[in-house]
Amino acid sequence: MKKITWFSLIFLYALVSGCTQNKAGAGKVKADENFYTLEDFSRVEKYDTHSHIGVYDTTFIKQAEKDNLRLLTVNVYSGPSSNIEEKQEIALRLIEKYPDRLAYLTAFSLEGWDEPGWQAKTLAYLKDSFEKGAIGVKIWKNVGMELRDRDGKFVMVDDPRIDPIIDFIERSDKTLLGHLGEPRNAWLPLDQMTVNSDRNYFAEHPQYHMYLHPEYPSYDEQIAARDRMLGKHPKLRFVAAHLGSLEWNVDEIAKRLDKYPNIAMDMAERICHLQYQAVKDWQKVHDFFIKYQDRLIYSTDNGVNKKSNFAEANEDFHRTRVSDWKFFVTNEKMSGSYFDESFNGLKLPKEVIDKIYRTNARKWFPGI
Repeated sequence: MKKITWFSLIFLYALVSGCTQNKAGAGKVKADENFYTLEDFSRVEKYDTHSHIGVYDTTFIKQAEKDNLRLLTVNVYSGPSSNIEEKQEIALRLIEKYPDRLAYLTAFSLEGWDEPGWQAKTLAYLKDSFEKGAIGVKIWKNVGMELRDRDGKFVMVDDPRIDPIIDFIERSDKTLLGHLGEPRNAWLPLDQMTVNSDRNYFAEHPQYHMYLHPEYPSYDEQIAARDRMLGKHPKLRFVAAHLGSLEWNVDEIAKRLDKYPNIAMDMAERICHLQYQAVKDWQKVHDFFIKYQDRLIYSTDNGVNKKSNFAEANEDFHRTRVSDWKFFVTNEKMSGSYFDESFNGLKLPKEVIDKIYRTNARKWFPGI
């Protein structure tokens, strides 16, 4: 029997240790293959299904190209000065120049909505928009928060006079994007709101700060009207903008996704609310994305108009997109300007990231 020397022992230890490290390293590489990194941001094809290009500007699209992002620009009727026809023409001109980068949603006017002929006029406009290439329609929060009938009563989205419009969108196999109601923070005093973005917005737009307008329909009435509309149109392909105004609680979002299989949620300008919930219950938010990975769509609400400083805006949009990506693909500790607490990224698997950033956009907005 050969004598075991110290040299032999050291050699054997190094050999075993090296094999163990190699196995561990191989396992680590294999595990990492299931996840994207922050550096993958510009390499992965992505969609933003909620942007607003209100002026003929190509810099916004060029920045999206750099970020490997395809865009859906959303036309909005917010009042008589909305100029939805002009915005549609802007979208069509940009799509002609960037056919593989941009698609658009149309909108419909509410002027004279309570008069004879409004429905026929609206249906004709939507038909023309669809023929020109619109892949869906946006309906905005002025339904439920501003629009009134001749008796001064607020008109909610489940009003029977709106049904023919929604029926036509469904028959045309188009998607309805609905921004209905507001964040629950809108019904709170400014100092009780959970995120600074809401606090700043409602300070600047007191007409939508419902805490100041108790005579308006309540938060619960806004949500209930939207839910009744969905119940009346079970075959309508509906995307609830801004997490369906249920941004404050993923459990409430889950209830609607379970009840209405024909709906998905976009995350435009509400990701900070998910981050806020992740401060206290990271696991719940993470598991929510895993369970509903087929029903959640990345979007930002970014956009430009005639008043925009395009260079500053695009730089800010890029930072936001990278920060969002970091939240979804890493588990790094993060902080931001929305609230004081720090939170961890969700580190979602590639399969989930691909769905919320790409596959779901194609599914819920055919033609995008």
